[in-house]
Amino acid sequence: MASSVILSYITFIYFFSFLFYLLMMVMGKHALGRTATTITLTGLAGHTLGLILRWIESYQLGIGHAPLSNLYESLIFFSWAIILLYLIVEWRIRNRSIGTFVTPLAFLALAYASFSDNIKSGIQPLIPALQSNWLTAHVITCFFGYAAFALAFGLSLMYLIKKSDISKIKGRFFNLIPEAGILEELIYQMVVIGFLMLTLGIITGSVWAHAAWGSYWSWDPKETWSLITWLVYAALLHARMIRGWKGKRLAALSIIGFICVLFTYFGVNYLAGLHSYGI
Repeated sequence: MASSVILSYITFIYFFSFLFYLLMMVMGKHALGRTATTITLTGLAGHTLGLILRWIESYQLGIGHAPLSNLYESLIFFSWAIILLYLIVEWRIRNRSIGTFVTPLAFLALAYASFSDNIKSGIQPLIPALQSNWLTAHVITCFFGYAAFALAFGLSLMYLIKKSDISKIKGRFFNLIPEAGILEELIYQMVVIGFLMLTLGIITGSVWAHAAWGSYWSWDPKETWSLITWLVYAALLHARMIRGWKGKRLAALSIIGFICVLFTYFGVNYLAGLHSYGI
C-alpha cells in the first residue's frame, strides 16, 4: 500500500532530522538547526499525507475507518503527535536543541512500526469491539497525552544533563540547552497537557467499554496500568503544586511516569486481556 511505503520513508526523514539537530549542538552552527527544522516539517507533511492515504485506502477496501485501530496505526499516530507537539514547542521557545532529545522517540516509534516483523501493517476490518465512534476520541486523546509525556521525558533528560557536573564542561552542546528554569517549566506544562489528555482518554475509554462490554471498568491489564500511569502523573502534579517539588525530583518523576506509559502501551500487550489486540 502506498501509505505504508510513504510512512517507511518518513522514518528515515526523522532520523536525518535528529542527525542535523545533533550536529547543530555539536558544531554550534544554527544553519544546521534550521535545516533540521525544515527536514522535520517535511517529515510531518509526508507523515500527515501517509495517514490520510491510509484512511482513504481503508475505504477503498470497503472497511473504512480512521487509521487508529491496531498497534501499527497507533504507533504511526503516536510518532506524528510527538513531532507535531515538538514543532509547536520549538516555535514557541525558539530553541532547537530539544529536537535532539525528542525526534529520536518519533523515529524509534515509526521504525518499530515500519520494520518490525511482529507488527502487521495491513489494513484490517475492525473487530466488533472497535466498531464505535468512541474509538477515534479515545485513541486521539490517549496518544496526544502519551506524546506530551514523551516531550516531558526528553525535557527531563535535558534538565538532568543541565544540572549535572558534566554540563560544567565548556562546549557548544551544553551551551545550547535552555536554562534549567525554562526546562523545568516546560516539563510541568507538558505533564499538565498530558495529564488532561490522558484523563479524557480514560473517560472516553470507560464510556466505550460500557457500550462494548457492558461495564465501565473491568480491571483489564491495560485499564489497570493506565490508572497506575495516571496516578504517577497525578502524584507529580500534587508534589509540584502542593509540596513545592522542583528540579531533579520533578524530572525523575517525569521519567518514571514515561516508563509507566511505555509499559501501558507495549508491556500489557503480552498479557491476556480485553486490550490484547494492541490498542
